Amino acid sequence: MWFTLKRTLKDERYQTLSRRMDRLQQVLAKSAGEDEDDRTREFTEFARATGNGLAEVYRVNGQRAFPSPSAAAAAFKWPDVQRIGSERFQHVTSGGQPYWVLLRPDSLNGESLVLFAAAPESGNLVILDSFLKGLLAAAPILLLVSSAGGYLLSRKALTPVDKITAATRSISIRNLSERIPVTNSRDELQRLAETCNAMLGRLESAVLQIKQFTADASHELRGPLSFTRTVSEVALRNPKLDAQSRAAFEDIVVESAKASELLEGMLTLARADSYSLDAPLEQVDLADVVEEACGMARPLASERSLTLLINTSLASPAIVLGDFSSLRRLLWILLDNALKYTNTPGSVEVSLRVTGAKAVLSVSDNGIGIAEADLPRIFDRFYRADPSRSQVEGSGLGLAIAKWIAELHHAELTVASAEHMGATFRVAFQLDDSPSDGQRDRASVRDGLVRAKP
Repeated sequence: MWFTLKRTLKDERYQTLSRRMDRLQQVLAKSAGEDEDDRTREFTEFARATGNGLAEVYRVNGQRAFPSPSAAAAAFKWPDVQRIGSERFQHVTSGGQPYWVLLRPDSLNGESLVLFAAAPESGNLVILDSFLKGLLAAAPILLLVSSAGGYLLSRKALTPVDKITAATRSISIRNLSERIPVTNSRDELQRLAETCNAMLGRLESAVLQIKQFTADASHELRGPLSFTRTVSEVALRNPKLDAQSRAAFEDIVVESAKASELLEGMLTLARADSYSLDAPLEQVDLADVVEEACGMARPLASERSLTLLINTSLASPAIVLGDFSSLRRLLWILLDNALKYTNTPGSVEVSLRVTGAKAVLSVSDNGIGIAEADLPRIFDRFYRADPSRSQVEGSGLGLAIAKWIAELHHAELTVASAEHMGATFRVAFQLDDSPSDGQRDRASVRDGLVRAKP
């Protein structure tokens, strides 16, 4: 804006001097037939009337054709006449002040002349200076306004992107049926949302096929495994069975039991993937869950010469909304995991405490612990940690099932461990503070829940 104004003022000054030159040429042409004194008088009167006397007429040899019309013109530093070939508009400084000078070649009575006219630039500089100060003063306000406008425009433009991002982040393997909202904007964002929805549709179809295959395969394999185990157990009852055959049948029974346990875990997780986590629950006292699960674990701890410690001293009941059998299975998985990875002599402690609006159930051991690199994946399906832990029998599905049961009850399952220092699994439940009208009617958490078995 400042440079535009400067150029405009310069052009205006040029036009003013150019019109003055045109009129001067007319005056000189009109006085061509008069004597020299009359021409000098008319030139002087014109110069004093139009430009404060800042005008001159020179011959090409550098001499004045007329006397200077004013003292200012006589003292003015005019450009060199001998270097003038055509009309020129140039900037000069005279008496410490800036001026614009227009030079135009002309002729009078056959004699070549050069006409000069000057105008001060000080007025233009004052305007430019005032305008610049105004710009600098308005710059912060303009910056704030433009920033606010840019922010609002960017927010408006990016709001659909934020919605797509939020919707995409909320979609997981458990809710692949959800879709990204599509706005009828007919732009790139609409095409992006439609493409993402098409991709989610294909992904959902593939995942459903995998889930169905896992469930069907697990279900179909249960029959042959049960038959194989039953036949082996019946064969072991034969007193005439030789020692080698008996050992083979015993191995078949053991391996069939392991395979059945693995299939049960796979069926449980397949059902978990097929149902929503939101389901009706009932009031459960976690102290009862601890008592029953620890009762199941005592024989196993005694068999392995381990100490099982229980700490459930509570100031108030730890009542949560849940399914008793599922919670018992969750605690049993954690206890079984602790007993497996604790060497003799060792101890496993189960504690239950109420903190604020939460009930925290924890299982701690002083066993081999879990390496830091394995902690982020400890709840993944079929994940087995370092070789020392892999030597212990297991399918790698127990902690995945425990994680699922915790999520079913809107609880948070975490683990803290250090190698050779033991591990502590904590499950934080939200306490149920609703009034109890006796034991609520039993309601299935979901069809996919598999009851824990002693």
